[in-house]
Amino acid sequence: RDLPDPDKRVGDRISKLKKNEVGSHRILSLTQNGKSVNVEVTGTVAKVQLAEPIQPGASATFEMTFESQVPVQIRRSGRNNKEGIDYTMTQWYPKMAEYDTDGWHPDQYVGREFYAPYGTFDVTINIHKDFTLGGTGVLINAEELGYGYFDGKVKKQKSKMRSWNFKAENVHDFAWAADKDYTHRSFQVENGPMVHLLYSEKTANVKNWDQLDEYVIKYFQFMEEKFGKYPYPQFSIIQGGDGGMEYPMCTMMLGGGKSLKGLVGLFVHEATHNWYYGILGSNENRYPWMDEGFTSFAEEEYMNAHFNKEKKVNPHTGAYGSYLYLNAVGDTTPGLREPMNIAGDFFNTNKMYSFTAYPFGQLFVNQVRYIVGEEAFWNGMKTYFDTWKFKHPDYHDFIRIMEVESDMELDWFPQMWLNTTRKIDYGIKEVVHTGTEGKLILEKKGDFMMPVDVYISLKNGDVIGYTIPLVLQYGWKEDFGALPAWPWTNRTYEWDLPYPVDQIETIAIDPMRMMCDTDLENNTWEAK
Repeated sequence: RDLPDPDKRVGDRISKLKKNEVGSHRILSLTQNGKSVNVEVTGTVAKVQLAEPIQPGASATFEMTFESQVPVQIRRSGRNNKEGIDYTMTQWYPKMAEYDTDGWHPDQYVGREFYAPYGTFDVTINIHKDFTLGGTGVLINAEELGYGYFDGKVKKQKSKMRSWNFKAENVHDFAWAADKDYTHRSFQVENGPMVHLLYSEKTANVKNWDQLDEYVIKYFQFMEEKFGKYPYPQFSIIQGGDGGMEYPMCTMMLGGGKSLKGLVGLFVHEATHNWYYGILGSNENRYPWMDEGFTSFAEEEYMNAHFNKEKKVNPHTGAYGSYLYLNAVGDTTPGLREPMNIAGDFFNTNKMYSFTAYPFGQLFVNQVRYIVGEEAFWNGMKTYFDTWKFKHPDYHDFIRIMEVESDMELDWFPQMWLNTTRKIDYGIKEVVHTGTEGKLILEKKGDFMMPVDVYISLKNGDVIGYTIPLVLQYGWKEDFGALPAWPWTNRTYEWDLPYPVDQIETIAIDPMRMMCDTDLENNTWEAK
């Protein structure tokens, strides 16, 4: 609330909840191998003093009883939200912190992202028989409940309470939702998951939800082709009643609004989180852009391929607009820009967190694509997923995969992109020509070093592309011819043009705007 731009969707609403409306957990008992242990709660984190050490390779059994109060939903979690969904049960149980190469991650929950270890969840939910449920995992007793692949409705039973048993393997969280008015239907994606849809016909745009199926099928096929195969047997698309939020094997979504494209886009974004938040499991508290940015990149690629009537050569131009807004010549946003490598909760403004996590993360991926070339990039995206799924990678692991695929050195790029606020700006300084011979002089006007693609358009209609790699790359992409490398210490670069000047119509730096150049006014030379 104290930020200069607090989240308007939350504001001070949580602080005004009554005692019977706020969310809470209270640990009643915790044992390790049957012995009671001491629990010390600080804020949203509980520290446990073990009864006995757990040695490497050993195991221990913890049993906990706890009681919780489900909050009135403010954002994404809780009861009785504005769309009338009874229960959106997320962050509903005490969850173990992650321990990795950096040690424990006892991150206080402020309002951002999550990081947790993988495990197997066997969850039984006892609830009134009038509720229909969906969430993480496979419903083990679906036939007993008459749910899923049968008549799509729950059979009437004499008992007032019913038990729903879900099981999920290799996930780091478990979420579920329940409502008395849910319509449930399901369909099988060929060579993919069983998809469940749960929504309320009272508040959802049913027409849009009915049209989701074809896009969902295409989506799982597209993601397998481009990024990696979804490894779980099921996926649930659930009207959660507020925004959109990702959880393993499911997503909570709004009821649909007026636009089919909006609903499809929301589904694609939230479902893609299952690849980066769910399956790869990067520490999104520390590197929120490794989830949001990669997800936004894949979302734009899918929407461009399967929804946009006019396909774009570069579907990430929206993200480029955000980059230019923050890096425009003359700096129209003084003091706003911060380095990307700041943990999600620690940004000075919500605005800068959003820029960093979404468009700047998306552009990180697309700049790597620009540097290494199409074949190495797309091979690398699948190799990264297949190599690091369920292993919590960080950006060094992604960059190393791309180095192997491209046979380049790339460590200079994340150093510049993540740890500085430097700007990319290359320009054509001049074309010097005597008679028919000419020399192109390029200038590095910014303080961020990148390889430079140059296109020559001849008057006969031919267009020839060249790439000028950085010395630091020790290689170049194979999409087109490579010129001698540009030493990063040199402000200018000279090249004897391979065509008579009187045959050249234009010379352009990166006309498809794949590189995040902050000043495009000096990127083109035209024959007089």
